[in-house]
Amino acid sequence: MADEPLRDIPGPVGPLEAVLEHPAQEARAACVFSHPHPLHGGTMHTKVVFQATKALARIGVAVLRFNFRGVGLSKGTHDGGPGEMDDFRAALDYMAERYPGCELWAAGFSFGSWIAWNVALDDPRVALLLGIGLPVNRFDFSPVGSSVKAKFLIHGEFDELISVREIRKFYSALHEPKELAVIDGASHLFDGKTTEVGEAVEDLLKDWKA
Repeated sequence: MADEPLRDIPGPVGPLEAVLEHPAQEARAACVFSHPHPLHGGTMHTKVVFQATKALARIGVAVLRFNFRGVGLSKGTHDGGPGEMDDFRAALDYMAERYPGCELWAAGFSFGSWIAWNVALDDPRVALLLGIGLPVNRFDFSPVGSSVKAKFLIHGEFDELISVREIRKFYSALHEPKELAVIDGASHLFDGKTTEVGEAVEDLLKDWKA
């Protein structure tokens, strides 16, 4: 696996800073991974994002993690959602061009999962959604309820922002295929548990086939 620093992923309002990680073998899928809320310190270097993308690469997935507009070296300013969704669409387009013929996956952590999932629902190229710490009580995830795309969720047992009870209720209403992994003793940021996040990603997706 090798990280390829990139500074010129084309975005709607200017270049988006990104890191592209190639798997050791031929890519079985190409994934775009988005980070937590920028106004609360979220970047593509957030530990959960880092560990999850490493895990995806270990199971043969090419992964692009990037900074939303106004974060790090990415041009533009924070837009509260709509602009970030446009950023995610641009990143999907980049990966579709870079890995033609590969299945596309959309992933995100917290705020990033809301961005990724809502964009992916309207993109027929995306076959799989991965969400970590889905803030279902803070953002509108209702469109996901009618989707038959594969949905994989990872949540902390002691998430202080979105309770496991809320996630289980949300999960129960989703269409198959779907799977939920709860990480014991983990908070919303998975402090001290980020390695377990990577392990959960591998366990959930290593054998996945559409």
